[in-house]
Amino acid sequence: MIKLIMSDMDGTLLDENGQLPKGFDDIIRQLREKGVLFAPCSGRQYYSLLETFKGYEDEFLFLAENGTMVRYHDREVCSSVMRRSLGMKALQATQTIPGVYEVFCGKKDAYVLSSQMNDTLADELHKYYTRTQVVDSFEEIDDEMIKASFYDEQGRAGERIYPYLKKFRGPFQVATSSDYWVDMMRFDINKGIAIQHVQKKLHISPMECAAFGDYMNDAEMMSSVYYSFAMDNAHPKIKELARFSTASNVEHGVLQGIQKLIDDGLCG
Repeated sequence: MIKLIMSDMDGTLLDENGQLPKGFDDIIRQLREKGVLFAPCSGRQYYSLLETFKGYEDEFLFLAENGTMVRYHDREVCSSVMRRSLGMKALQATQTIPGVYEVFCGKKDAYVLSSQMNDTLADELHKYYTRTQVVDSFEEIDDEMIKASFYDEQGRAGERIYPYLKKFRGPFQVATSSDYWVDMMRFDINKGIAIQHVQKKLHISPMECAAFGDYMNDAEMMSSVYYSFAMDNAHPKIKELARFSTASNVEHGVLQGIQKLIDDGLCG
């Protein structure tokens, strides 16, 4: 029986307007009645997830920043801190590319450079980061780095950003999370590994877990659960990895998938 259900956010749970789908509260009520824990599993900042899920702050398990920060009842379950000196070099590697912006993702806040701050970046940051600080230099930040993120306003992150970061692969992993974003984290963490930590702490097996995703940063998540669902709008490789499929995020595919699991008697 399924005890834990995880879902990516953008392109997965959220609709085309970036909003929670109608019927979400009813699905959560049904899961609550069956004792099933729900966990947003996203590249978004922890505080951004809290903002999206107001009223559920003390109920959900939050896997934020692609698994580098996991919190439950506002307590840290686990986190993954990057080697700061090398992370700083990575942040510097793309600063000469026009229309590319860097984000230092810390445990306490997200940080962007004052020299880069403009309306385009501010609008994009608002989607994923609730707590941000504008700094003159990344060197002045008094926080631990758990992720470095890179935004391409042209939506060509794979070709414009990724090549500059390939040399950091090894100590870090580099993953495209959308056409606009590339994320860098420690080599030994991703959504899947974070899920495995949670499974051990909560004594839940992969057979007791379901997950929904759409993009390449969800690949390890698909491999860490038995009931892996690819959205209809998912990347072709995610569709290959997932055991099951559901409708697109526009059609509220996550809610459809969860309802089917409930109706089939698999939750509880």
